[in-house]
Amino acid sequence: MEYDFAAGEILLIDKPLDWTSFDVVKKVRNTLRVKKVGHAGTLDPLATGLLILCTGKYTKRIDEIQGQEKEYTGTIRLGEITPSYDRETEVTEIRDTSHITKEAIEAAAKTFEGTIEQVPPIYSAVMVDGKRAYDLARKGKSAELKPRTITIKAFSITAIEDNEVHFRVICTKGTYIRSLAHDLGQLLGCGAHLSSLIRTRIGDYMLSDALTIEDIQEIRRKQTGAADGSNS
Repeated sequence: MEYDFAAGEILLIDKPLDWTSFDVVKKVRNTLRVKKVGHAGTLDPLATGLLILCTGKYTKRIDEIQGQEKEYTGTIRLGEITPSYDRETEVTEIRDTSHITKEAIEAAAKTFEGTIEQVPPIYSAVMVDGKRAYDLARKGKSAELKPRTITIKAFSITAIEDNEVHFRVICTKGTYIRSLAHDLGQLLGCGAHLSSLIRTRIGDYMLSDALTIEDIQEIRRKQTGAADGSNS
């Protein structure tokens, strides 16, 4: 497949664990030697999966792509509460889960389906009085975040192994899966945090079609080799 990154491409990237979305943008920009590169929808460092990058003229489509329906799979750990609602921060409280049944978990998950109000995590990029909420949180300062209207099309429990609840979610833009995990734990009365997350789809764009960072580097090597007239 021939690419013209400077003119414009839509790149599906499988974001590595622990990389920020900006880390991926920076790496791709430097690898491809293209000035205009942006991503269509942030993924947290502890999440993996589909990150869409746009180059050249296709950066104009970022808002359109960001607004499309998203699908995730992942795991929620019951009985352990963290301030960030995921593994970024240490567990601060442990609660008993022995009374939580499979039926109770499935019933609780169903209550989140539909159009709901969701409060973003304090450890998020939401702006509060001109500052990022996560900057305030990391300094030990409290901030009141306003709820947002989102739609959860599906929140399915796919498996339960001890305290690990495996799930699949289809949702609209602006949904925080970390908040969903936290809120599920609150509803069950045992607390919870998001222990893993993979974004598998944005609109019609699928993770199964995504490239790795190594794929991008290999494409660049081949392009450079072709330009030099070499076979390396």
